[in-house]
Amino acid sequence: MLVNHLYFCLLYLKLYLLNYQNGGSSINVLGLVGSPNIKGNTAKLVNAILDGAAENGANKVVYNLASLEIKGCDACRRCQDLGCCLIEDDMQELYREIQNADIVVLGSPVYMWQMTAQTKLFVDRLTAFLRPNFSSRLDNKKLILVFSQGSSDRDAFKPYFEYTAGLLYYMGFDVLDTIIAAGTDKLEVSFRPNLLEKAKDIGKLISASNFPGQQCTRLESSLTQSL
Repeated sequence: MLVNHLYFCLLYLKLYLLNYQNGGSSINVLGLVGSPNIKGNTAKLVNAILDGAAENGANKVVYNLASLEIKGCDACRRCQDLGCCLIEDDMQELYREIQNADIVVLGSPVYMWQMTAQTKLFVDRLTAFLRPNFSSRLDNKKLILVFSQGSSDRDAFKPYFEYTAGLLYYMGFDVLDTIIAAGTDKLEVSFRPNLLEKAKDIGKLISASNFPGQQCTRLESSLTQSL
């Protein structure tokens, strides 16, 4: 319990410092849902986080990747020299949204032990943010990962989740947390109000403009470990 408490305090401090850097102004939170089920478990979790952020004044926008036209990266590498991808599709709008966002919330269900094909297309196209020397143009953009999985074993896909966080870190994102909702085959997110409420708590932390000590003691456990 103490470890969970310290974890939440650390996450809160990171988000507080982010808001301080923004001068205390409202932050922009971008939600990206990589599930073909546009009203499924992953969408509900991502939207709950964004709703919590909006309650504290954050600006939110959400996209479902399955509803967009996103083509696969063709490895032309012109983006490394030009600083932008030349493929004309909906990813151009997402590039602008990512650059405008303070925090990105990226969610995907687990399909075949990994993220969905829709999410993979999006991640592949993030290579446009890399310079020729493979440094990132994103400058540690904050990101929260959300995964939903049918298996009730939270650690079943842990190596893949860690790999994904590492990949996104390499692309220039500062991954604040990886949130896992396990056992959704047996009990969907819609029937787990406590889970959705804790997801909203994360959103409220994202948009916090103050750092009251009592807030940290009120949240007794990590969201990640309680799903």
